[in-house]
Amino acid sequence: MNSTASIESSQKKSNRPLVLASIMLAMFLSAIEATIVSTAMPSIVAALGGFSLYSWVFSAYLLTNASTVLIFGKLSDLFGRKPIFLIGISLFLVGSLLCGFATSMTTLIIYRFLQGIGAGALMPIASTIVGDIYTKEERAQIQGYLSSVWGISAVTGPALGGFFVDVLNWRYVFWMNLPLGILAIIGVVFFFHENVEKKRHSIDFPGSALLMVGIASLMFLLVEGGVGIEWNSPLAIGLLSIFILCSIGFYLQEKRAPDPMMPFSIWGYRSITIANITSLTTGMILIGVSSYLPAFVQGVMGKSATVAGFTLTTMSIGWPISSMIAGRLLLKIGFRATSMIGGGALVIGGIFFFLLTPDKGPLWAAAGSFFIGVGMGMSTTSFIVSIQSTVDWKTRGIATASNMFMRNIGSAIGAAVLGGVLNSVVHTTIQNKNMGGNISLQTVNQLLDADERASLSSSTQSALQEALTIGLHQVYVGLLGLAILSFLFIFFLPKGKKT
Repeated sequence: MNSTASIESSQKKSNRPLVLASIMLAMFLSAIEATIVSTAMPSIVAALGGFSLYSWVFSAYLLTNASTVLIFGKLSDLFGRKPIFLIGISLFLVGSLLCGFATSMTTLIIYRFLQGIGAGALMPIASTIVGDIYTKEERAQIQGYLSSVWGISAVTGPALGGFFVDVLNWRYVFWMNLPLGILAIIGVVFFFHENVEKKRHSIDFPGSALLMVGIASLMFLLVEGGVGIEWNSPLAIGLLSIFILCSIGFYLQEKRAPDPMMPFSIWGYRSITIANITSLTTGMILIGVSSYLPAFVQGVMGKSATVAGFTLTTMSIGWPISSMIAGRLLLKIGFRATSMIGGGALVIGGIFFFLLTPDKGPLWAAAGSFFIGVGMGMSTTSFIVSIQSTVDWKTRGIATASNMFMRNIGSAIGAAVLGGVLNSVVHTTIQNKNMGGNISLQTVNQLLDADERASLSSSTQSALQEALTIGLHQVYVGLLGLAILSFLFIFFLPKGKKT
């Protein structure tokens, strides 16, 4: 049976509304992980200890998620979306169950590795299933619904995390995934049907191994670089060398593999190449706003964590709203024009942050965050629908996963580069002000806590706020540059409604 017939059969047999609800539920579990776990982390550290490993609770999830997303995307093209999706969500739920039973920070991190592996299948395959069971015209609107999951998770995550910690126990932050995940499994098992062509597949094991080792090395370096690993240390050089060697080996392997893990032919489509490159830069923008806007609002403006959270929430509001609007625009003005509107919104948001000063207030920061959300919603929806309309069933999984992979890598690179810029500028400013040996880069942490901030002298507090303002301004200069670069990349998308 050919791919077109398979899709048509899937459309006829599958209960599309229930399948959509099931995969949105699965995506919600993956999306909410960051916000709900962040809220519970102080209680987790208090119970398990191991504060020095704090960041690895997040890094472990991010590392394995990014390392497996392409592999799961390709496997879904070989064996069908359903079995690979079920394997992914099962691993995610087993990891969640074990996380709740963790007795130390080390075991929690190990279980988070497992949880991240499963999460690598959830996002790309969920989006790919939508591409399979809906027509091109329907996909545009449905992708908007999928994007709304991010907004809902960003708003509900902190509230749910606080509820579980205050009323029940931090372990329920992980265990809440179980009933919701089981519902998603039931929905996919009973209501999603696909006819996959039965044939013997040659799995590219060498390519998979090289990909996982290479990406894991890069992610480990980007996550720990400048924090746990000095950039010029032998370990950093070794990790970078492993990544380069694995990348070369992966390229050579994919050229000769009969069924390559990454068919480079998909990069021959200009729409896919531009969408993926742009997703790299927008991923850097996304992490720049998410990571450093709260620092400006709390450390420089002196506002509460609640106010800082509000300035980020506006991005989560702008994203799903613009995604739904993009779904309608795609059918009227095409992928390129819709993407350019998104690129323009990113530039406007970048300008807001470039002009951000302490006296502008949190509403100014929230406005910039909102425009970034609008830009992300418009562009990502356009990219996914464009990519899925460009390729056939046999490569739709890996093509969709490649776009999400590039955004993940962009976020990791952005965290390393922008974090390095901030630390360097703040450190230099403190040195130039000759603030004394007891004031260092670590002292800036006290600005982010109201009680700690009150213990600083007014002169020290003022000088630290100035140093943080200068450092964050350089970060926002970088964000504006990335926004402009993203807009320029979008300009090169193919014209017209067709890709």
